[in-house]
Amino acid sequence: MKMDVNGIELFYEKEGSGPPLILLHGNGEDHHIFDEAAALLTREWTVYRLDSRGHGQSSRVKELHYEDLAGDVISLIQGLGLEAPVLYGFSDGGITGLLTALRAPTLLSGMVISGANLQPRGMKGLFYWMFRVLNLFRRKPEWDMMLTEPSIRKSDLQTIAVPVYVTAGERDMIRESHTKFIAEHIPESRLNILEGETHGSYVVHTEKLVKIIGDGASFIQEARNR
Repeated sequence: MKMDVNGIELFYEKEGSGPPLILLHGNGEDHHIFDEAAALLTREWTVYRLDSRGHGQSSRVKELHYEDLAGDVISLIQGLGLEAPVLYGFSDGGITGLLTALRAPTLLSGMVISGANLQPRGMKGLFYWMFRVLNLFRRKPEWDMMLTEPSIRKSDLQTIAVPVYVTAGERDMIRESHTKFIAEHIPESRLNILEGETHGSYVVHTEKLVKIIGDGASFIQEARNR
């Protein structure tokens, strides 16, 4: 399905029944990275899998900015009339989730984010410089965005009003200290560094993600009941 939002067409798939769950993919990917997990998640959730602008079946754009991605998510939630959805965001999707919570504090019931960063240098040096070199030879809007954005401050994290379950792999491309910083400064959060996992090994085309989202949803419910 497609919805007109903010001057573009945003593609999404809706599957299952139950409370709403939004899944946001990472840089250069599309909603298909969640195929395996969604097949199980739809037993308990109404799952909305989005293709971010410039990705998959959504509109192509000349420039990409995380603020625009967050604006699209907000418009989709409001346009579909979703009531207090849980948002899961991987990598760029996690960044988009953080910005969504900052711009629309009462829109979500909670979030689970994996491998997100607050600034480009939240990436480990090897990955940061690898993408910089690659982008010199093959310029892409999604790489331009990743290398120049986001810019989320500690003071921003401190204003997030929903519970956030923060995860990363033990061998993630994001600095562990950076992930811990995110969790430490969101008022209602829980951190889970996953032993033996890389940036996407527990997310992309795997059923492992189902447990992560389940654990995150349990934490969100506990936090909201306090």
